[in-house]
Amino acid sequence: MTVAIIDYGMGNLGSVSRAIQTFTSDFIVTSDAAKILKASKAILPGVGSFPDGMNNLKERGLDDILKIFAIEKNKPILGICLGMQLFASSSTEIKKTNGLNLIEGNVISFKDRECSLRLPHVGWNALNNISEDSIILEGIPEKTDVYFVHSFLYKLLEESYAICSTNYDVDFPSAIKKNNIYGTQFHPEKSSKAGMRILKNFLSINVKD
Repeated sequence: MTVAIIDYGMGNLGSVSRAIQTFTSDFIVTSDAAKILKASKAILPGVGSFPDGMNNLKERGLDDILKIFAIEKNKPILGICLGMQLFASSSTEIKKTNGLNLIEGNVISFKDRECSLRLPHVGWNALNNISEDSIILEGIPEKTDVYFVHSFLYKLLEESYAICSTNYDVDFPSAIKKNNIYGTQFHPEKSSKAGMRILKNFLSINVKD
């Protein structure tokens, strides 16, 4: 099992790599399409803006590669923070930008939901309404605190794609899932023991040949 950590110039690759290395040495940090497609699982980290993230993916030809990986090859992929948001159909951050459209929905500002709290949302907040059949959240108790850094939230087309939520004046999906595609708005690699359990759960997902 090889895990491909996608390097598209936007991710906190060091901290994600160190976290994954706790569980396996069989991972690569890469932007090489062939290596990504050969991997068993993929992680798309992300720090920065949605338009820059999509532009970087397209410049490297990775937008289509990730769609092939997730949809055609049906392999598990995990998006973290901006990486999760890039799975959306579109975003209004800075300008209207189309996303990968892997999990239908739109990324909007907390201000669009009339959030009255300070932005960005930075710090530890609880996971609520944890789905009982969620693989990556297995063993994570209700109200577990995890670490967030973001100003935009994922407005899902189907609420059933949310596997937990968090409240920051308004409720928003803090982890999502559609088939083999997973996302966390929070940073598991910065979320202490709970975050490490979530990464371990993702790595343990069985991959069909």
